[in-house]
Amino acid sequence: MTGNSTRQVRPLRFGVVAPITDGLPAWRDQLRGLADSGYSTILMPDVPQWQPAPGPALAVAATVTGLRVGTWVYASPVRPAWITAWEAHSLSVLTEGRFEMGIGTGRPGIAGQLRELGLPVTPVGRRPGQVRDIVAALRHLDGPDRHTPVVMVVGGPKAQALATELADTVTFVMPQIETRATTMQRVQRFENPRGAELALHVPVVGDSVAPFMAGPDTDPAAVRAADSLAFLPSDPSAAAEEIQRRREECGFSYFVVGAEAAATLAPTVADLAGR
Repeated sequence: MTGNSTRQVRPLRFGVVAPITDGLPAWRDQLRGLADSGYSTILMPDVPQWQPAPGPALAVAATVTGLRVGTWVYASPVRPAWITAWEAHSLSVLTEGRFEMGIGTGRPGIAGQLRELGLPVTPVGRRPGQVRDIVAALRHLDGPDRHTPVVMVVGGPKAQALATELADTVTFVMPQIETRATTMQRVQRFENPRGAELALHVPVVGDSVAPFMAGPDTDPAAVRAADSLAFLPSDPSAAAEEIQRRREECGFSYFVVGAEAAATLAPTVADLAGR
């Protein structure tokens, strides 16, 4: 870690990106299964036309499971600051503090989506400012007696600097075939004086690729061959060993996987959650 970073050994927790893909009854059953397996957080992507909006879906998920819920993640270019903050604050109130606002500057290709929606295409350099505006509005709505956790997805220097200042949890944008050594360097360079929780987005487990977390052309073999941290083995013992190694070497304590892999990793989660 850098000289301006605070390293904490945090208990492990696990989140699942669980969009509604097979109808509401199947989704509710899936959520109940996740709650029984030790997962802490149900997460929703923010992609129009793919599934219901994250806010209403997360309100239902929180009621069905009693777990924490969060966005993974709001895309700031498509979201007006005050309305986004209002939704996030409302979810925090309705879930009695179990909501986490995940937010980032938008996935690759979002400019095309903005044009389709008739929204202005914000230059990349201005997008961290949009994130700042949303967080500022959320803090205003929360007031002195509430603190909705903010999870930030960061890539470049501006986003990292903003996360250093404002984020409770940080996850990193990285190529899925980025090597372990390169990711470790990325994390070690991140200034973390407030000791923000570090989260790891893991779209590939064994031969399974989470469709809402990785592109359709993702090759699990290539991700595995690169020794990428975007991969976890499907064997529970090997996965447990690897998760603990990543906490020890990089400080990651929050692991996010896709719903398709949740059952595979359930024995690992049951063993490690909270440790």
